[in-house]
Amino acid sequence: HNHLRARDPMGQICGRENNAKKALGNPTWQQSMLRVRDPKVSVAFYEEKFGMKLIDKYDFPDMKFSLYFMASCPDSKSKTLPEPGTKEAHAYLWSFEGTTIELTHNWGTEKSSSPCYHPGNKPNDGFGHIAFACDDVYEAAKKLEQQGVKFKKKPDEGRMKGLAFAYDPDMYWVEIVKRPMPITAQLGYYTLKQTMLRVKDPEKSLTFYCKYMGMTKVEEKHFSDFSLYFLACVSPGSSECDPDKPVLELTHNHGTESAPDFKHNTGNEDGKKGFGHIGFLVDDVFQKCKQLEEAGYRMKKGPSDGTMKGLAFAVDPDGYWIEIIKRGGYDANAQPYYLENKEEKKN
Repeated sequence: HNHLRARDPMGQICGRENNAKKALGNPTWQQSMLRVRDPKVSVAFYEEKFGMKLIDKYDFPDMKFSLYFMASCPDSKSKTLPEPGTKEAHAYLWSFEGTTIELTHNWGTEKSSSPCYHPGNKPNDGFGHIAFACDDVYEAAKKLEQQGVKFKKKPDEGRMKGLAFAYDPDMYWVEIVKRPMPITAQLGYYTLKQTMLRVKDPEKSLTFYCKYMGMTKVEEKHFSDFSLYFLACVSPGSSECDPDKPVLELTHNHGTESAPDFKHNTGNEDGKKGFGHIGFLVDDVFQKCKQLEEAGYRMKKGPSDGTMKGLAFAVDPDGYWIEIIKRGGYDANAQPYYLENKEEKKN
């Protein structure tokens, strides 16, 4: 650990030390949220093109939006999945040990003929892409092309051979990367593998995610003008990412850390909405938020704020929203929040 730390040109406090079970509340990365124009189109895209399964769904008629949670599940597991929208599915979702893609649909956007959301990757945008791993990127790209998927970069194009970027229906970038070893038989053709966010100051970001959110830095790569840090929720005692789990890829463009006025768009600004947040399950939301606030992190929504109690959004060092959700929910329906008692409100 000391050897790795000494080699790190940024002098990070976070070497490849396992942080599983060390952070208060046992946080685990459970979701990355993207807003989508038409959920029928997007759910079908991720099911048919990338083999994901819809594991749960929520409708909020009062607020006119719906949530669709999708996960990479091997066929052996997917046969026993509960019906999305049921209390069994809610219980499965809020104790899920992997990471989901949460597709958010604001009702009415499906009627729009033009793009509704900003997919990122313009100047100062923070969100970059999600990614899937497979055994053979060239074969996968060929199959996707035959299915009508459009590409930003095919695996034999550009300087970086062997990886590809496809477009999803909302023009989000979907990277396709090669697994270190073939494991299609165990995990299925594709596995959700990354969410990429750009960060201004990696030292601050690594402190937040490793010290407070229980992630472990499993790899880092340094180039002349940028660095990549790969974080994962790993098994206790390991410093490797489990092959069925994704990594949070933090991209640092050198020099941003010393530019006082520089900041990334986080995906929640007017005219720039697309990516929304990442979310973590914890044992006790109130306790976790208290710890984060005492450490100097800001809350976008504290667990006692608003009508949805017990659910929170913290703000990371770049301003990204970090949802904090109670593992297992609060009641027999595994509801991840509770509504304030109306009688109490009157008093």
